[in-house]
Amino acid sequence: MTRIPHETSGEPNPLNTLGLDRLRRRTSMKWRTHPEDVLPLWVAEMDVPLAEPIVRTVTEAMELGDTGYPAGSAYAEALAAFAGKRWDWDGLAVERTALVPDVMLGVVEMLRLVTGYGDPVVVNSPVYPPFYDFVRHMDRRVVEAPLGPDARIDPDVLEDTFRRVTADGGRAAFLLCSPHNPTGTVHTAEELTAVAALAERYGVRVVADEIHAPLVVGDTRFVPLLSVPGGERGLSLMSASKAWNLAGLKAAVAVAGPGAAEDLARMPEEVGHGPSHVGILAHTAALRDGTSWLDALLAGLDANRRLLAELLADRLPAVRYRPGDATYLAWLDCRALGLGDDPARAFLHHGRVALTSGLPFGTGGAGHARLNLATSTEVLTEAVRRMAAAVQRAGAVGG
Repeated sequence: MTRIPHETSGEPNPLNTLGLDRLRRRTSMKWRTHPEDVLPLWVAEMDVPLAEPIVRTVTEAMELGDTGYPAGSAYAEALAAFAGKRWDWDGLAVERTALVPDVMLGVVEMLRLVTGYGDPVVVNSPVYPPFYDFVRHMDRRVVEAPLGPDARIDPDVLEDTFRRVTADGGRAAFLLCSPHNPTGTVHTAEELTAVAALAERYGVRVVADEIHAPLVVGDTRFVPLLSVPGGERGLSLMSASKAWNLAGLKAAVAVAGPGAAEDLARMPEEVGHGPSHVGILAHTAALRDGTSWLDALLAGLDANRRLLAELLADRLPAVRYRPGDATYLAWLDCRALGLGDDPARAFLHHGRVALTSGLPFGTGGAGHARLNLATSTEVLTEAVRRMAAAVQRAGAVGG
């Protein structure tokens, strides 16, 4: 795989650039949900300045008053070029793409194309909570196929689930999280090929949320679902949102395999009016010109993974943490701490650290918490110190 080495990007670590005083001036969800004495390490926003090419592009758009409706295929073209350079994948055909408002709304639109009212949608729990919320809101039925103890897809469990949900001859879909949130697992080509084969055998359509694809560290390789044998009938959602901290600039791309092009063509044209034009400009600039910044970020995230493991081993050795190969999210098994099913509640109440509760992630989430490590080394160190103190305080007051 071709990748620009992180250590030669020439960019400073963006995670160690901004101080808390400046970050607390932000008005987004991360910084306004909790009081100022709380360290927010929960929702997926990063404590980074934007990459300079993004700032320049958005500034120029503001100066031009270029804030109308989206048009053209520049975003998809930039994504295809990025995929070719980054993942050695030349199969992202721009003619088989469509703009969608964001990844989760794109997921909804793709599921509407391949399932109907009441149909089952399989997910690998524990998994990103909106998978449950959005699927149920669109009147589909969530069916769990839990990950194995190694946080990887269990092919036997998945096959048994596919067999059960298609036993009546109805339609079914598999909503794949790749890379996986919250575990950071990066599915291998062999695993994805096995998924595609099972899906074909049982007539299950696969929709992949691949929003964390650019956030893979080290020598691990991200493999697009549509690139593996049998993935031709798959549908994927991709975005620059997570990797370049652009959640507030809504835009994503739906990508169809050759066998799903007709499905994507049935999506209403109006869906493509939903993305932000300025968002598309920002995402396109990120993919085209923001790779040096991304490499510096990945190096910083890799260092933070190691730091978090060291801090936990020193201050909270009972917490089990297996660093993932992707995302900037850490999945912490806190069951040995005696904090009950929702340790995040104790960390917030007794330590003033906001993590994401594991409960909404479904089966396998109880006793867990998700920590956002896309922050400075100072904040991460202080957060673990507070968490350790919270365990002591919780024990002193009986939970």
